[in-house]
Amino acid sequence: MIVRRERPGDVAAIYLLVATAFSGLPHSDGSEADIIRRLRKAGALSLALVAEEEGQVVGHVAFSPVGLSDGTDGWFGLGPLAVDPAFQRRGIGTSLVLGGLELLRDEGARGVVVLGAPGFYQQFGFRSEPTITLDGAMADNFMALPFEGDPPEARVAYHRAFYGEL
Repeated sequence: MIVRRERPGDVAAIYLLVATAFSGLPHSDGSEADIIRRLRKAGALSLALVAEEEGQVVGHVAFSPVGLSDGTDGWFGLGPLAVDPAFQRRGIGTSLVLGGLELLRDEGARGVVVLGAPGFYQQFGFRSEPTITLDGAMADNFMALPFEGDPPEARVAYHRAFYGEL
């Protein structure tokens, strides 16, 4: 398996992969593939990586800029993260997240937030922090990973593509 930046020729495979990976999950409304499409269209897909195995795209992770109410910049949202159901439990999601976090650090990002399963994301250092919040999110499932120091005291706003807007 290799992890690399997505390419234009990957777009259709990514859409199908993400739609399949989230299909029928209780925490999904089925919009994840469209969120990625809208982020890409808006030029807000800051970093997108794929996992490829024998020429097949089997995983994808997206990172996009988030707004913080205190004006702090340099923060990104992780997600959606998707792995083909036939390839899950092989470390593909972990490799995608680690690769993305490393690239963002190298590019000068200040931190990353994620709305997801604590049991998975805490292994990377993500923690629920009372100072950084997302309206409507359960505190345990909204986590931050500052690359230096403490997270800011702020409310987070994801890109409007997450809400069906462009």
